[in-house]
Amino acid sequence: MVAKDYPFYLSAKRANFALEAQTVTSPAKDTEEPSNKRVKPLSRVTSLASLIPPVRATPLKRFSQTLQRSISFRSESRPDLFSPRPWSRNVPPANTKRRDSKLWSETFDVCVNHMLTSKEIKRQEAIFELSQGEEDLIEDLKLAKKAYHDPMLKLSIMTEQELNQIFGTLDSLIPLHEDLLRRLQEVRKPDGSTEHVGHILVGWLPCLNSYDSYCSNQVAAKALLDHKKQDHRVQDFLQRCLESPFSRKLDLWNFLDIPRSRLVKYPLLLREILRHTPNDHPDQQHLEEAINIIQGIVAEINIKTGESECQYYKERLIYLEEGQRDSLIDNSRAVCCHGELKNNRGVKLHVFLFEEVLVITRAVTHNDQLCYQLYRPPIPVRELLLEDLQDGEVRLGGSIRGAFSNNERIKNFFRVSFKNGSQSQTHSLQANDSFNKQQWLNCIRQAKEKAACAGKAGGLAAHLLVSPNGRRAPQGEAALEQMEQSDCESDCSMDTSELSADCERMEQANSCESGKQTETNV
Repeated sequence: MVAKDYPFYLSAKRANFALEAQTVTSPAKDTEEPSNKRVKPLSRVTSLASLIPPVRATPLKRFSQTLQRSISFRSESRPDLFSPRPWSRNVPPANTKRRDSKLWSETFDVCVNHMLTSKEIKRQEAIFELSQGEEDLIEDLKLAKKAYHDPMLKLSIMTEQELNQIFGTLDSLIPLHEDLLRRLQEVRKPDGSTEHVGHILVGWLPCLNSYDSYCSNQVAAKALLDHKKQDHRVQDFLQRCLESPFSRKLDLWNFLDIPRSRLVKYPLLLREILRHTPNDHPDQQHLEEAINIIQGIVAEINIKTGESECQYYKERLIYLEEGQRDSLIDNSRAVCCHGELKNNRGVKLHVFLFEEVLVITRAVTHNDQLCYQLYRPPIPVRELLLEDLQDGEVRLGGSIRGAFSNNERIKNFFRVSFKNGSQSQTHSLQANDSFNKQQWLNCIRQAKEKAACAGKAGGLAAHLLVSPNGRRAPQGEAALEQMEQSDCESDCSMDTSELSADCERMEQANSCESGKQTETNV
């Protein structure tokens, strides 16, 4: 050994000797040695694990990247993008992009507010709310097309025919509202104030008649969308969109229903502007005219939408027997109320209250389509007896079942019954909650009141037009002469004949009862 290497060798030997002595004389530290020996193997395992992507982190990252690609439309789809993933529902939604509410006084120069009265500031706020609402609506409609319609068509998640059925005429509504927004922005002064809007609204509001086809299609569109959600590719795509920031936690149907909710909001917005408009302001008369226009449009669209909804459900009724068919169903033009109820045996029923008949059905699937099979023969509203039941009054099917049932299951019941000769029905129906129960009671009572009024009007018309010996009475002749002199002769005569026919049909149906039917006082 070289002399210059000897000190290094000696120091190394002393270090090893000290380490061995420490190991022998310090048994208390034996527990630390395994940890020292695991340092290198642990680092080696950690380095290997770093090469393998974590199970949860990578799908989440791929999920966000896939969503961005589907929204930006810059990449082609892959077959495994929309395969069902059990972890997708456990993923917390991304940060929601909420739309901030804007006020006119906060958007424009504050100095202008000092020159305006409090009432004028409120008027400017109402006008600005109308304009800002149009801007938000246009943004949402474009988003529905860009983020939902176009990707699902491009990725073949739905067919073009199905998307046309669901989205309807949504594309045609965008330029319509862009036109109103442009007009409102043109009359806005540099300081942000707007002097006149009435004449703009009077000229633009008739364009809302195009909402007729869109709103009438909503019932069928909602049913098709709910049916397509059973497809895992559709459900997975909609879930991804719902968890993304752009959706603001709104699903596709919320976006599709925005135009309808905007339509019924116009009368409220215009009334708010009119409320803060001085009586001597030129907009006063125009705003009143605009309110009358929008109320007429909303009422007409509401009627046509109700007729479309009624026709949709009538076409999906399944009759097990030919005797279940009723002309009252065929002649109905509106559905007063419908929804799921349960009987006292827990059977789920879907009940329809048409204008003059109550139909109890069970939801079934027929030809891959949701239909409604009649559970019992239809019940005429005129002969229907309604009874509000107190909580706990109904006994569930079977004594043992009723004895051990939960108290929540015997709440929110009401009873409908019907008896006509040998035919009789009694149904104890349970609503989901007290509010839903009260809605059913109100709708049935209103339908009975309308039917009773129609019966009385029919009896009065028959008494005026026809005398007991079959000849036309003098009172009827005088009434007819007065109607001929009026402007609504055709309408009055048509309504009278229809009411008299209804009266005769009601008298024939009730001849066997001799007026013995009574309604339970609720």
